[in-house]
Amino acid sequence: MTGRPTVSTAGRTAAPAGDTARRARFTEKTKQKTGNTKVSVDINNESGVTVDEDTLRELAQYVIDQMETHPLADLSMLLVDEPHMTNLHEKWMEEPGPTDVLSFPMDELRPHSIAGPNRTRGRDEDESEPVLLGDVVLCPQVAAAQAKQHGHSTQAELELLTVHGVLHLLGYDHADAEEEAEMFGLQSELLRDWRQELASGPPAAGEGREGNA
Repeated sequence: MTGRPTVSTAGRTAAPAGDTARRARFTEKTKQKTGNTKVSVDINNESGVTVDEDTLRELAQYVIDQMETHPLADLSMLLVDEPHMTNLHEKWMEEPGPTDVLSFPMDELRPHSIAGPNRTRGRDEDESEPVLLGDVVLCPQVAAAQAKQHGHSTQAELELLTVHGVLHLLGYDHADAEEEAEMFGLQSELLRDWRQELASGPPAAGEGREGNA
């Protein structure tokens, strides 16, 4: 983990713990990235539950792209079981039991250009050094219980929690009514637009080109 967490009930924010070895591996892996290379989202599923990891990865990439984050930004997603999430929740939030999502931003990236809503998360765009946003930790078992309450699938709940967790990494929170309205409104908008793009699919061959018979 990296930093000091935020958790949720659609997520609050948790903190990272500063892992030098992990940062070294991250830097080595991303040092060849340049320009507008698509952000990298690594997913490690230790939950014992089968989920659509590719869809969660693509959704996280979409959110980061829509929020105009640093082009070299990367993040890590971890899916864990209830005992593991309980340990994280109690350690970082000092609250009992498991939660649905925890976000662990990189503390050293928070000041100035990245702290707070509607800001670019990361360093100046002309810098070639990769930027690690942090970690989003999800618990599919908790998501499944919440999905049942809300009347939709576990996958749909995990997609909601993915957007929520990434927004926490970008400085959004819901500590008061105004913040909650802004964050949850943006969360709904991003999820809606992404699903609409998925539903529309890629353009058909020749679509949008002039001069076709």
